[in-house]
Amino acid sequence: MEQSALYGPIDRSVWLRLSQIRLLICDVDGVLSDGLIYLGNQGEEFKTFNTKDGFGMKALINAGIEVAIITGRDSRIVADRMAALGVKHVYQGQSDKRLSFNALLTDLNLNAEQVAYIGDDVVDLTVMELCGLGVAVSDAHPLVRQRADYVTQLAGGRGCVRELCDLMLEARGILHLAQGMSV
Repeated sequence: MEQSALYGPIDRSVWLRLSQIRLLICDVDGVLSDGLIYLGNQGEEFKTFNTKDGFGMKALINAGIEVAIITGRDSRIVADRMAALGVKHVYQGQSDKRLSFNALLTDLNLNAEQVAYIGDDVVDLTVMELCGLGVAVSDAHPLVRQRADYVTQLAGGRGCVRELCDLMLEARGILHLAQGMSV
């Protein structure tokens, strides 16, 4: 059975889980960014972030839902962007994302069922499958899409995180509270 939602029909069990999530964990490359890394002649690194994703993350935080980042790469750009959005839980350079996941559960006194994870590649499966809601971006690796509870309509770096944030707020009946908010 499906529930009608902002981005299209969603399985009723997924809709119920969306309303119970207390922590959203995001990967960075391929999720918050399009996965491309631009390198300059002087070794500088550039990434792009979608402001819509930032708005969604800020809306969750304002609604009392925690947001965290777990990424395999280490980047000052990510630290700066997350600080600007008020994301307190940033784990970079993580070769085994399960360690950060378990630390978050302990620090925030949550169980795995209260967590959603959004990823794009096979390295994300180890955490994604431990969570109450595993989400793949629309352009994720095929194995990740096959094993996800929900696949976004939007691609990595193109508003997929905003989509998930909107759905979490919509499932709680509080999406309207984000209207008029600025980040």
